[in-house]
Amino acid sequence: MDLFSTERKKQAPLYERMRPETLDDFVGQEHIVGKNSLLRRAIQSDMLGSCIFYGPAGTGKTSLANVISKTTNSKFVKLNAVSSGVADAKKVIDEAKSNFELYGKPTYLLLDECHRWNKAQSDSVLGAIESGYIIFIGSTTENPYFAMTPAIVSRCRIFEFKPLSEKDIKLALEKAVSDKRGLGELNVVLSDEAKAHYAWSSGGDLRTAMGALELAARTTPLNKKGEIVIDKLTAEQSIQTKALSVDENIFYDMLSAFCKSLRGSDAEAALFWANRLIEAGCDPLIICRRLIAHSSEDVGMADSNALLLACCALEAMKNMGLPEGNLALTHAIIYTCEAPKSNSVVMAMNKAQADARDFRNDKVPEHLKNNHVSKNYPKYKYPHDYGGYVAQQYMPDGLEDRVYYIPSQNGREKDLKRKKIKK
Repeated sequence: MDLFSTERKKQAPLYERMRPETLDDFVGQEHIVGKNSLLRRAIQSDMLGSCIFYGPAGTGKTSLANVISKTTNSKFVKLNAVSSGVADAKKVIDEAKSNFELYGKPTYLLLDECHRWNKAQSDSVLGAIESGYIIFIGSTTENPYFAMTPAIVSRCRIFEFKPLSEKDIKLALEKAVSDKRGLGELNVVLSDEAKAHYAWSSGGDLRTAMGALELAARTTPLNKKGEIVIDKLTAEQSIQTKALSVDENIFYDMLSAFCKSLRGSDAEAALFWANRLIEAGCDPLIICRRLIAHSSEDVGMADSNALLLACCALEAMKNMGLPEGNLALTHAIIYTCEAPKSNSVVMAMNKAQADARDFRNDKVPEHLKNNHVSKNYPKYKYPHDYGGYVAQQYMPDGLEDRVYYIPSQNGREKDLKRKKIKK
């Protein structure tokens, strides 16, 4: 490594400098890289096949790929789907094929933001993956089942990354403060209150937490002892999120009270708890998200406009922030409280989920399969040929008589006339 490379590494963001090099250094995602997990064993034995890591930003997808690059004895190449194209992929493939033929080792191709590749770009690596000289590792914040071409997804194992726990983020921040790769040479003193605030306000995103920590460390002057002390106020300023002014248990109690007030149709109480939460430092987007959930769970089909207004409140809060965004939030809260209530949506969801788990191997009826154009398949009745509705079987054999959605007698649902679907 030359002098300039060393200097560039020193100037890299804290999150980049602190990327783990071994599985023992990796923080979080115990459900996929914990002791004796399949993925951990595959990495340790250098037997990892093509896979896709997906989940929120700052949860360790690229970091785990970095660990794999340090572990494998094969060549490791990194591309970004935003800036690379078919020509870049073909160059990697040609080199991988040559290495495979000479040394018998595949090449690992890490593709960041892999959902950004179009079908032509994705198809360019399919042959190499099937031939075994490319092991594909995709990294994305989007659900690959919807955002990527099925041909790539079907050839990969999918691993979902979850937001990091507050415990994991605190552990990573402690290491960043003490490690020479991070802030170890700056004599940083991170208070417990500041550490807790970073862990809470980052929302499971370690990159955000470390970015704020580094900003605080680089801009806070030394005290008389030669220390850089990062307290709760400094943490608030560096991450631009007000610390909760209440105990964590009280915070969740107030959030519970808000949700139960929505369900109980008490607009005054719901507004009170929402504003108590905001005054205590709660991110208003959390309140908006809970409102969206309850507009379907507790109002549902009795008045579907509640869901629309709740979603609008979230967008308004994202675009306007406080205090103006609180107008749209208040509007949606009042509407949800005053709307007729029905839990038929959540009941239908629970029943459908249970059957989907219990009958996961049931076959699709023949007339519903993707045989050429479905409406021309002999046994399929095209509803529009019958005026918009025709009775036929849509469920697998044995589940024809299942009923998940039962309309309530409240609001608009009481006038809903359901068509019973039969064979």
